[in-house]
Amino acid sequence: MTGTTSAPHTVWQRFRRNRKAMTAFVLLGLMFCISLGAPLIANDRPIAISSSHGLAFPILRDYPETAFGGELATPADFTDPVVQALISGGNDWAIWPIHRASSTRASLNNPLPSPAAPSIAHPLGTDDRGRDILAQLLVATRTSLLFGLVLAAVGVVLGTLIGGLQGYFGGRSDLFGQRLIEIWSALPELYLLIILTAFFEPSVWVLGIVLTLFSWIGLSDVMRAEIYRQKTSEYVAAARALGLSHWQILRRHLIPNSLAPVISFFPFRVSAAIFALSSLDFLGLGFSAEGASLGALIAQGKDNLDAWWIGGPAVAVLTVMLLALVLIGEGLREAFDPTK
Repeated sequence: MTGTTSAPHTVWQRFRRNRKAMTAFVLLGLMFCISLGAPLIANDRPIAISSSHGLAFPILRDYPETAFGGELATPADFTDPVVQALISGGNDWAIWPIHRASSTRASLNNPLPSPAAPSIAHPLGTDDRGRDILAQLLVATRTSLLFGLVLAAVGVVLGTLIGGLQGYFGGRSDLFGQRLIEIWSALPELYLLIILTAFFEPSVWVLGIVLTLFSWIGLSDVMRAEIYRQKTSEYVAAARALGLSHWQILRRHLIPNSLAPVISFFPFRVSAAIFALSSLDFLGLGFSAEGASLGALIAQGKDNLDAWWIGGPAVAVLTVMLLALVLIGEGLREAFDPTK
């Protein structure tokens, strides 16, 4: 029994021939890999320290000053010259990140007033709170991509299941489901989020749950239409004749052979999630006002138009990510099209 979906190898070969899509894929992959290593690239804590007490990894947890020969039992502040002297004087070695700056803490050693223009110590400058822009961009890129991927993946799973069940069984269940979806999609998503943030502190869970409640609707319509088209095929009739259950037919045949439009649509869902996160952060409804995010940096840039280095890099990173995802989506759409 065979469906209509092209072999993965053939799809990959078609995708590789699309130079724009492949370039966007490589670029986005590099951005994602670099952002995953953000704590190792930009951080005001050492990655590892070797002392008489053994190995310490401040990048993973807090250590008291006493762990490095100090007198205080409070967590060590590695930007403090006293702590730095303890590290360099009483320990075997210490490994520091490439860029010694934090995305959440202000730089106390910068002689320029905040927001400070780009310099050797801060290649992309600092924001109006003295925080390093480069460190914030790395963290914000990682947050945006991870959030977009997770939200799109959850939406794909929900949309595939709901749309698949509607398309396969049809009849009254499909009619009733479509009416419920129309009512649910008519709810104002932004207003619902504003209402929830009035009761709960903005967090990844609140934002993720609200956006997930609406992210599957478009994909369910795509899967429903594809299942409607596929379920009248001969291989489905053969599967029924062999005695396969409804769930087996859906899981083994219909859903796998109907995933081409869903996979092609996936990058667009990721870009929509990233854009939604940035927009909500711009409005102050995102994760946290203290966290590093592209939307928060753009909002800061709007409030400090003379400090171009705050909003400019954030707009550039967001534009590159969204453009790359669109090109990848177009490349997947052409790769799954056997006429190309």
